[in-house]
Amino acid sequence: MHETGIVVIGAGAAGVAAARRLHDQRIATVLMEARDRVGGRAWTYHAGEHALDLGCGWLHSADENEWAALAPRLGFAVDESPPPWSRPALTVNFSAAEQAEYRAAWERFYARIEAAAAQNSDRPMSDCLEPGGRWNEILQAMVTYINGAEAEKISIREYERYHDSELNRRVRQGYGALIQAYAAPLDIRTGCPVTLIDHSGARLRILTPRGELSARAAVIATPPGVLANESLRFAPALPQKLDAAHALPLGVADKVFLALDNADEMPQDTRVYGSTTTHQTGSYTLRPFGRPVVEGYFGGAFARTLEAEGDGAFAAFAIEQLVGALGGDMRKRLAPIAESAWARDPYSLGSYSYGNPGAQAARAALAAPIDGRLFFAGEHCSENDFSTAHGAYRAGVTAAEAAIRALQVQPV
Repeated sequence: MHETGIVVIGAGAAGVAAARRLHDQRIATVLMEARDRVGGRAWTYHAGEHALDLGCGWLHSADENEWAALAPRLGFAVDESPPPWSRPALTVNFSAAEQAEYRAAWERFYARIEAAAAQNSDRPMSDCLEPGGRWNEILQAMVTYINGAEAEKISIREYERYHDSELNRRVRQGYGALIQAYAAPLDIRTGCPVTLIDHSGARLRILTPRGELSARAAVIATPPGVLANESLRFAPALPQKLDAAHALPLGVADKVFLALDNADEMPQDTRVYGSTTTHQTGSYTLRPFGRPVVEGYFGGAFARTLEAEGDGAFAAFAIEQLVGALGGDMRKRLAPIAESAWARDPYSLGSYSYGNPGAQAARAALAAPIDGRLFFAGEHCSENDFSTAHGAYRAGVTAAEAAIRALQVQPV
């Protein structure tokens, strides 16, 4: 049995941040990861010279984001170009006049959300849609892109807890690659899922298919679904953690990347809406970073539906929508590269948490340490930065520092 000081379980953004803080304090630490790669839901897929983020791709609140501050130190330049959604979309299937009407509807929608939040309303966000509004379907789609869930599933009170400085940046080399680079000095065991944490004795027993580890403490940085379905169990059982994990479902947001032939004919970093009359639609960015690719985005129940159709479903749907918007000539110019399926991933079971009813209490319950030896981290544990990689970073550091304090007062 291998012995160490602290085991960190899950090598996503939270686990990497926790393990780095422990490593930098010279505490013997092992980082366990079920997948064969580091990064979790931050996954940079390399297609030739192009780094494509199939998971998180934007440094949200970039002026406050720890990953944005770390990037230059790790050789990653932060791109300061404004995001595509800050500019008009392509007008081929969405005229400038229609876009102006849609933006006005968006502003009215969010004004009603802010007014309801000022009254501490726990009503669903969908109550703020205009009855019979022309733009409701695309507004609903946009809500799923942002939150991973439909407006009727989101509490206005919980949604308003999210903090956003509204400065968004990217790294050309990939957000996932940035987190992987930060993990470089760590002792990482990939392809090694933890199935049981036995905390009945003086030291923890960490069980995996490749053997056992003994540790003084553990930081559990797995998504809540992994706890909820008991892929990772505790002995003795922790029913309060199980309840909290069940109360924090993850939303779903998926991406597809398509190769684009004769790409120079298309504007770069420009959006195309698949449809404005149904929420079952994708949103597409032509030539992100000027690359010869199209990035498609899908959210909520519709993303789950396409995942259930199997590999290639996102690409097939995206190509049909892009042909409909840009003309039949596009069919021979587009080819699938890669797509995500986060709800089907057994180590994610979704993309990120959102402001569902009761989320704040569940986040606090899940983040609470147990017996000064079990510490919990992840974006879902963050009160105001949930759904983000920097929220995961902060939760990981918080858990690591709590573990350090506990170890200083406990005997070896």
